[in-house]
Amino acid sequence: MQLAQMGQTSPGNSATALMNVNMVSEQYLVFSIFECEFAFKANHIQGVERLVDVTSVPNVAPWVRGVINLRGSIASVVDLRAFLDMEQLPYNPRTRLLSVQYNEMVICLVVDGVSDMVSVPASAIADVSTRQARVPLWAMPYASGYALLDKRGIVLLDAARLLFSDKMQRYSEEL
Repeated sequence: MQLAQMGQTSPGNSATALMNVNMVSEQYLVFSIFECEFAFKANHIQGVERLVDVTSVPNVAPWVRGVINLRGSIASVVDLRAFLDMEQLPYNPRTRLLSVQYNEMVICLVVDGVSDMVSVPASAIADVSTRQARVPLWAMPYASGYALLDKRGIVLLDAARLLFSDKMQRYSEEL
């Protein structure tokens, strides 16, 4: 519909309008878990840190690794692999903490590695329910889309869906 309307304008204006439509994009921070690439919108990332000393907390869910002092504030540390019920691997020098923020909530997520910041045009994002979206079942509840950039597939995660999910809100260990 939008392209058809642009075709009715003068030739110079339609080319400019088409370029503007294609240039609408958002920045995403790409990270990996289990050989899959995922991303959060950059405006939800407070920082990327090396895995530092985490203070254990008793009687919490097994995927809560503890807490850290994050620039003067106490933040919970969640191992994303454990949260998603995935195979646990030992941490290595590429392991990172993503400080993810949505509204007032900040949680540090342990991920396998962080690769880069990418610009994702709206036209490259597919709905997670479409056939071309190769979103793992365990990521579906938290995915907002699937971006195909060149031959690179990236699952776009929704910070609010993850941080405010029922599972994430149940920190205490089931006794």
